[in-house]
Amino acid sequence: MKPYVTIIGDHLVHITANSASFLLFLKEHFPPTLSEQERKPDLVIRIEGGYGEKFQNYNVQTFAQGDIKYFQRSDYLIEANQDYSCATISVHDDLALKHALMNLYSSFIVHHNWGLMIHSSCAIGKEGLAHLFAGHSGDGKSTVAALSRPRTILSDEATLVRINNGQPTIYNSPFRSDSNAMEAIEAGPIPLASIQILRQAVKNHRTKTSKADAFLQLTDKIFYWRHSSENLGALFSLLRMLIGKVPVYELHFQKNDSFWELIS
Repeated sequence: MKPYVTIIGDHLVHITANSASFLLFLKEHFPPTLSEQERKPDLVIRIEGGYGEKFQNYNVQTFAQGDIKYFQRSDYLIEANQDYSCATISVHDDLALKHALMNLYSSFIVHHNWGLMIHSSCAIGKEGLAHLFAGHSGDGKSTVAALSRPRTILSDEATLVRINNGQPTIYNSPFRSDSNAMEAIEAGPIPLASIQILRQAVKNHRTKTSKADAFLQLTDKIFYWRHSSENLGALFSLLRMLIGKVPVYELHFQKNDSFWELIS
């Protein structure tokens, strides 16, 4: 079976699927690449359907058997090798597939000390730099992304941040809720200029946080399901590196685009 070839971050990914509907999902959300055909893939993924039941909750169980690491939720099962470069994902439907791919890719980039996937939206400001807006569901990430147009939107749900290569940079994220990854296919990597912790308010203002407070506020906004204390240590090291290089603010914003006057 010929693999579907895409790039996530700067990683070449080969995916095979036993269902035409899953291939259609990939084509709609993960821009295909026709270049780098001779390059060895960074990730090899097989997708199988018919697993479990519809989404129940976000609880993920992690365990290992021999050299295989498992992530299990009611609607998906991931079986990955030790460095997460090769995996089989069994899923119930497209929603399960999206979440399972997020889980696997997040584990991969932390394990390889590449970067983090942060629960956030991100857009390019007028100076050509990226600005990230972090928050939980309901905090306004998608709202900020929508209000930021016609600026290029790099993510509206899960932002890909490369950290270990000098200045942190943002890559176009295919893990989206409302916007289309195709719109930013030519963008990136874009240097990250600032991080905003979102707070909805009646008046715009922005306050810089301390590194300690930034660490606490961002820790629970990272997509990650740990398998070991060693991997959790790698995640914390990457986060400390990020907030050591990029300023973090609390952004209290009105539901219009005027908050950009405080940023770019």
